[in-house]
Amino acid sequence: MAHLLGVENLRLTVGSRLLLDEVTLGLEDGTRVGVLGPNGAGKSTLLAALAGRREPDGGRVTRTGGVSVAVLSQADDLPPGATVRTAIHGQAPEHEWASDPAVRDIHAGLIADLDLSADVATLSGGQRRRVALAAVLTRRADVVILDEPTNHLDVEGVDWLARHLRARFNGPGGRASGALVTVTHDRWFLDAICTDVWEVVPGIDPGGGRPQVAGRIETYDGGYAAYVLARAERARQAAVAAVKRENLLRKELAWLRRGAPARTSKPRFRIDAAEALIADVPPPRDTVALTAMATARLGKKVLDLEDVTVRYPGPPTDTGEATQREVLRRVTWRLAPGERVGVVGVNGAGKTTLLRLLEGVQEPTEGRVARGKTVQVATLSQSTHELDALADLRVVEAVAMVGERVVVGDKEMTAAQLVERLGFTRQRAWTRVGEVSGGERRRLQLLRLLMTEPNVLLLDEPTNDLDTDTLAAVEDILDSFPGTLVVVSHDRYLLERVTDHQVALLGDGSVRDLPGGVEQYLQMRREAMGGAGSPRASAEASSERSASSGARRHEARKALGRIERKMERAAQSLAALHARMEEVSADPNRVGELAELGRELVAAEATHADLEEQWLEAAEVLET
Repeated sequence: MAHLLGVENLRLTVGSRLLLDEVTLGLEDGTRVGVLGPNGAGKSTLLAALAGRREPDGGRVTRTGGVSVAVLSQADDLPPGATVRTAIHGQAPEHEWASDPAVRDIHAGLIADLDLSADVATLSGGQRRRVALAAVLTRRADVVILDEPTNHLDVEGVDWLARHLRARFNGPGGRASGALVTVTHDRWFLDAICTDVWEVVPGIDPGGGRPQVAGRIETYDGGYAAYVLARAERARQAAVAAVKRENLLRKELAWLRRGAPARTSKPRFRIDAAEALIADVPPPRDTVALTAMATARLGKKVLDLEDVTVRYPGPPTDTGEATQREVLRRVTWRLAPGERVGVVGVNGAGKTTLLRLLEGVQEPTEGRVARGKTVQVATLSQSTHELDALADLRVVEAVAMVGERVVVGDKEMTAAQLVERLGFTRQRAWTRVGEVSGGERRRLQLLRLLMTEPNVLLLDEPTNDLDTDTLAAVEDILDSFPGTLVVVSHDRYLLERVTDHQVALLGDGSVRDLPGGVEQYLQMRREAMGGAGSPRASAEASSERSASSGARRHEARKALGRIERKMERAAQSLAALHARMEEVSADPNRVGELAELGRELVAAEATHADLEEQWLEAAEVLET
């Protein structure tokens, strides 16, 4: 694979804080990299350095001659006074870009609902974000850098983006045409597109005049599932990870291997290793026990929507007559004690309206909402503005003012213990609320909610501004929540992780059960968009046909079998060499034999590594 871009001994600072130092990385043609790390670790700063938008404070960024870079930053800097058309395509004649199937696919996937002649100043924040993303994806760039590209995209949009990026940056054995680097907290998206993960490990400032410890970047092969496995294995082998962090990773890994379909292809021996690692890990949730506890707390009746209809005023007709828009139509939906349900749907279909009905802050136009006598509802809203009034309080004080103690699972925890469990260090726990980051405000909002000990929890886009480690901690807390849980989210990973089933709002006024989960919802949306005859489906079908023919897939499947058998034999040879070296090293008279075995071991490891590379290339053909 051709080298496109790299950094050598990179050093990045922000003010007096040393973010990263002595970082050396390379980006090859066909590579799709996901960048992970806690909020404030330096992910966006790293992207700015890679893109050439920020000069490094040490080291250098190198590019192969002629390599071009396109960047999507977190701020959507669209030119003032521009239309949607000019913001995406500049002054290029329409016939130049409209005749390109890839561009038409981008239009269909991101801006099908927008008027190309509309002024970008009149667009909502989510629409501006999609326009900015479309502008980057339509550029002919060798390296594409995306900072939080899934923000403001619904489940369907994230699914389209993943398929588009896989087809464009196809990698080994395919039509490698550049490289992708993305920062995102959407773990399903990470696992769907990434060939590599870069984890930004934050540095430490010990204070007291002592030198700072710079952050570093750990690299992993594969998507999010492979990253979780490799990180858990590194922690186990090194024996340096804290016990509670290791338990979270192992629990996450157990769900990845048991609770959902495998999200990455691995050789059989690696799957066996993963199964051995989690053999003694219980399921993420004891559903029977949680349901029993929920029934004891709630009784048999929780929340019932009975023949509910909700209408809002619509735009007046040309003659000035008032109209009404029906969001929900004669919906009957009953929530059971301990039920854990995820809600997906198109924008404007009524997801927030549904939560407001359950919360009791909105009455239906027709029908009624019946509530159990012991129901105590708590809602995590998308906004954190309620924390503004607490700006002068410390984090732990803001939690303790709601409650001093709370029961999580079968354990009673103090406010300080719960604060620490959700990722606040002792130092950050005593930081003023007005000084914490956006992700920390989100954590604090959830902590205060849990301290009220509700028995019905409504979460509206709970993953906003949270990094992947915090999300894992939040999911661990929710696993032990003994009540009814309703989650509205575009984060497919979260929905599949913390809920037991999903329902969909498709914009027709109904609430539909999804026995097939989020994948069934996406299929229903594709059919609603016109099936195989839609522009998007046609472009997807064309892309898939060109990416991998049936003959190539058949050959790749046969090659995988051959390579896996060779890998098993190579692994056995390595084990035998290690055993012989242990035996020979105990005898000082066999130094010459030990040196020869060392040379054999190096050759065997090289052969094994080459087989792994061949396996990955064949697996890539099957996955595209």
